[in-house]
Amino acid sequence: MSLKLFFQAILKFLLGIVLVGVLVFLPAGTFKYLYGWVFMSILFVPIFIAGVVMMFKNPYLLKSRLDAKEKQKEQNLVVKLSGLMFFAGFVVAGLGVRFNWYLLPKSVVIVASVVFLIAYVLYAEVLRENTYLSRTIEVQENQKVIDTGLYGIVRHPMYSATLLLFLAMPLVLGSVFSFIIFLFYPFIIANRIKYEEAFLEKELEGYKEYKNKVKYRLIPFIW
Repeated sequence: MSLKLFFQAILKFLLGIVLVGVLVFLPAGTFKYLYGWVFMSILFVPIFIAGVVMMFKNPYLLKSRLDAKEKQKEQNLVVKLSGLMFFAGFVVAGLGVRFNWYLLPKSVVIVASVVFLIAYVLYAEVLRENTYLSRTIEVQENQKVIDTGLYGIVRHPMYSATLLLFLAMPLVLGSVFSFIIFLFYPFIIANRIKYEEAFLEKELEGYKEYKNKVKYRLIPFIW
């Protein structure tokens, strides 16, 4: 563990809290937004725990997760659309509180929170299974195809986990209008998967055979 990596991780963590907090609570015009605090808690507490574990167990993986600079020009649009989705979704959820738009019942928020945490567990399992994961599309030195565990069910279990995470987010915030915005995510990620698979077929040995073995990309028995 290096001090540089430690401070980089802490800085990004704190900036994330500030940014999401501003996007959620500023449009709401109040800090008395219970669903907003629930969302902040279940989002950042697991992130902090996972960061601490990676810091001591696998600092290289943490470093690769902190590197958010996409190297493939074709994926810049995907990154920008995702950022726009988050911005619009969080702001709309906050505005719903300010202007008394329809808020989902507490039971929906509770179920969505449970789904969110389950998705976090799946995400953590993906990180455990595949130490080559990074936030950009690339092939690392000595990288091998992973075909066990969740990778034996779908080819992109990380995206499957993020699909559950991101679709649960607006429901935790209690906003049906924000949920409509987040419904764009499956289409955004489908485009990324299409490009990523073409890249991996070309650059990663054994990936073609893996595609023949594991038929589904994102959702078992569907796609």
